[in-house]
Amino acid sequence: MSRLARNNADWYRLLDLCGVTNTLIGDADGLYHPSLFNDRLVLGLKGTMSEAELHVLRARLNGGIRNKAARGELRRGLPVGFVYGEADGEVRLHPDEAVGTAIRNVFARFAELGSVRRVWLWFCAQRLRFPMQSNSLADIQWVTPTYTKVRQILNNPIYAGAYVYGKTQCERYVDDRGRVCKRTRKRARSEWPVFLCDHHPGYIDWDTFEANQRRIGQNKRPRPHQAGGAVREGAALLQGIASCGHCGRHLHVYYRGRYARPGYYCPGTNIVEGRGEYCLNIGGCQIDAAVADAFLAALAPAALEASLKAAEQIDATHAATLTQARQDVERARYETQRAERRYRAVDAENRLVARGLEAEWEKTLQEQKAVEAELARREQARPQALTAEQRAKIAALGTDLKRAWTLPTTTDRDRKELLHLLLDEVIVAVERAKYNAHLTLRWRGGLLSEIDVPLPRSRPPTIRTEEDTLALVRRLAALYPDSVVAGILNRQGRKTATGLSFTANRVSGLRTHWKIAGFEPPQQKPDGECMTIEHAAEVLGLAPSTLHRWLNDGFIAGEQVTPGAPWRIRLNDALRARFVEQTPEGYVPMIDATRLLGVTRQTVLQRVKRGELEAVHVRSGRRKGLRIRVPATVPDLFTPPHINQGAV
Repeated sequence: MSRLARNNADWYRLLDLCGVTNTLIGDADGLYHPSLFNDRLVLGLKGTMSEAELHVLRARLNGGIRNKAARGELRRGLPVGFVYGEADGEVRLHPDEAVGTAIRNVFARFAELGSVRRVWLWFCAQRLRFPMQSNSLADIQWVTPTYTKVRQILNNPIYAGAYVYGKTQCERYVDDRGRVCKRTRKRARSEWPVFLCDHHPGYIDWDTFEANQRRIGQNKRPRPHQAGGAVREGAALLQGIASCGHCGRHLHVYYRGRYARPGYYCPGTNIVEGRGEYCLNIGGCQIDAAVADAFLAALAPAALEASLKAAEQIDATHAATLTQARQDVERARYETQRAERRYRAVDAENRLVARGLEAEWEKTLQEQKAVEAELARREQARPQALTAEQRAKIAALGTDLKRAWTLPTTTDRDRKELLHLLLDEVIVAVERAKYNAHLTLRWRGGLLSEIDVPLPRSRPPTIRTEEDTLALVRRLAALYPDSVVAGILNRQGRKTATGLSFTANRVSGLRTHWKIAGFEPPQQKPDGECMTIEHAAEVLGLAPSTLHRWLNDGFIAGEQVTPGAPWRIRLNDALRARFVEQTPEGYVPMIDATRLLGVTRQTVLQRVKRGELEAVHVRSGRRKGLRIRVPATVPDLFTPPHINQGAV
């Protein structure tokens, strides 16, 4: 029973079962019957004491761990770059110089680039390998770095020389299915049970670590109406630091126009009052230029020193990558020599082992050759040292910061990163009545400066649609829908005010701007109405090509508003009478008419066009087409025509 009485819930369930079945429970002290009160009381006390014994043991063990952690002597898994020393709680830097160089490159590049992602991309672009260490691997493995690993190094306080215990807390909860689960929750820095600063040598100091954490926090996507966020590639210089001078909210950035000019707006009124209005909406070109001038004026005293340090930083960056490449070559040579020694030390007769060691030696030789080729490439690509003339040009450029600021090689990201180093916030207050924008610049350190930026006054549009095009649109809009009007304008080679071709949307916008009424088809179409050829052909039950042919031959009259517009014919009773189902009496086909009249087909068509002959179109039957009414008395072709008296 001493092993069973570890959990009171299970123990009392066992006692109930044994009491019902009259089963005895025994230990080294005697036998007990659970159904007897005295025996059940003793068993309950023993179960409680057994459970309390586990609690006491667990409390003593946890207390010992906490006390050891409070002294900084508790040994746990160390991240890559650290090893334990001989003394209790002693933590040393990794003796491998290549490991230390890789770790220092992470912090150096973050101080330069200011973004975890850009540090990771720099390692990938330079094709540098990174050390990996785990409990399952005895030696350090060199692999391609990942974004997660770079972020873990920057967020781990151990690299700042601090000993921390209790950064996370394990919690138990009941899920939706009633199961007991565990989860790990990160604690805030103020809730860490153990925090020992300067516990061991680190790669950076604690102040630098806190500055890195603040910068990483600023790179996160800001919540609504909060400033911050990583620097983007857009042209808006005040992205992330501009705020509204009316309501204090963070200003958003937008880009518009053909050249994507930046602007700032505050949706405060839209959120508070629920209307589609902006608390502030202003273009950013004048504001960015004014803030940039103020920044360059403040930076002028340190411009020369900054330009020289920039030139030195280029050499330092390449030197860091070259150093790590040389260490990779040195490590590869050592691995090759060790593999060679192991191969030569094995018995030549033991071919099973010799073949494996030979393959390992060959692999290390190939790796050595690859890293030596990479080192040679980096040494050839190393920038040359600056000459005296080049340094003089850099010094001259340092005195003219505005020129360096506007150079094409200076990207928008570079400008914003420089601006964010000195400015914490720019408060923008717009006075529309005075055409003025009042800027309040809050510099690092608390200094405030104010700038008034004049805003451009509204001007009438300098471009507009041609008058003849507008007049034509007014005529066509009453007869055709926008899509048909756009097609007519395009066939005539007309363009919009900005030189674009017309579409239905652009015609609609033009009508809306100039208040031109649109096309409204009538509810009922009376007789004699003008309609398109397609519609008329549908009403008459003909092919549109037939009406087009009659229109070209002049048999029927048509109307056209402007060249390129569709033809319209007036459908009346007279026109309907020309299209019949059966051939009327006295009408003959075209071939018979030409034979009876003794003329050609073209002559017959001309006489019909002049009204000398009557013609109808039969639209049903086997022989469709024109039918000509031939007069009863047809003059003979060989009989001379009647000559009036008095004619010469």
